[in-house]
Amino acid sequence: MRVVVAMSGGVDSSTVAGLLCEAGHEVIGLAMKTHAAAPGQNRACCTPDDLRDARRVADHLGIRFFVLNYEELFRDEVIVPFARAYAEGRTPNPCVACNDRVKFRTLLARAELLGGERLATGHYARVSEVAGSPVLERGVDPHKDQSYFLYRLGREQLARVLFPVGGMTKAEVREHARRLGLPVAEKSESQEICFVGAGGYAATVEQLSGRPAAGPIVNGAGEVVGHHDGVHHFTLGQRRGLRIAAPEPLFVTDIDPARSVVRVGPRAELACDEIDVEEVTWTAAPPRPDEPVLVQQRYREHARPARVEVVEPGRARVRFDEPAPRGAPGQAAVVYAGARVLGGGTIARSADRHDAAPQAQA
Repeated sequence: MRVVVAMSGGVDSSTVAGLLCEAGHEVIGLAMKTHAAAPGQNRACCTPDDLRDARRVADHLGIRFFVLNYEELFRDEVIVPFARAYAEGRTPNPCVACNDRVKFRTLLARAELLGGERLATGHYARVSEVAGSPVLERGVDPHKDQSYFLYRLGREQLARVLFPVGGMTKAEVREHARRLGLPVAEKSESQEICFVGAGGYAATVEQLSGRPAAGPIVNGAGEVVGHHDGVHHFTLGQRRGLRIAAPEPLFVTDIDPARSVVRVGPRAELACDEIDVEEVTWTAAPPRPDEPVLVQQRYREHARPARVEVVEPGRARVRFDEPAPRGAPGQAAVVYAGARVLGGGTIARSADRHDAAPQAQA
């Protein structure tokens, strides 16, 4: 069949294109130009060098290749909301926003215009079928699984996508790239936010949203223990960069952007019993309130046993079986049944096991 491959210039999507060609499919490569090169940034994706690498791979495979310019859409849907969220004391997840609002929506539409029967990407995730409907599952490589970033994909989208490397480990993917003679077989991985330069994400926030006001850093008793240059420098659970001398390690336990106050405390103060989640979408049927599920609040974190109650359309409450580290408002909370993604949303607030009142939030 005719398959459109989203080619980023990395080893994963390049290997996808090579394997599909090898399998006899007609492959068309599409690359997205989403932003200008960030100054000092050399380990991010979607740079001009990456686009050139994608074209090199397409030439090597002998396939048609097109570059699409989505800089304006990416800025409006990803970069600007990212800066606004940090200025409001939240911790956004730009990869979730990009996959949802930019990549899959636009690439699926473009694939249809090109007569493509499927859109393939290099994500480490899988699509299976349950009761006749497609469902999203974790990739088999636990160190590379990207299902957390894809929870917003709907059933109609899942029915049209392919994740050929989702059933492989990274080592297996590289071996295929070498076997296929791909010019990016030894290319290093991107590990940074693509549009953030050497000045860090705080500089991006200041450039787009202005510099948030400086303010005090306080402990749990409200005593001033330090000062900060703006709440956009902090996220819940952060330990480094506090510049506070204390007899025990301190972590950011709360951010109040309205008063420009950052609260710190010991790790124990990060524990919570429940979180409220907004902008919830369900890929599969929502779980029953008494149904055991797993909830993951960060990409590099194990999912934890919990129960989920659908409060109203678009909102849910997660109650953990045991106290869990507090997820930062703005981050994704993704609900799993084993390896299967049920849905997820954006963390709005959390409550600790001593006080059911919500923590101060953006």
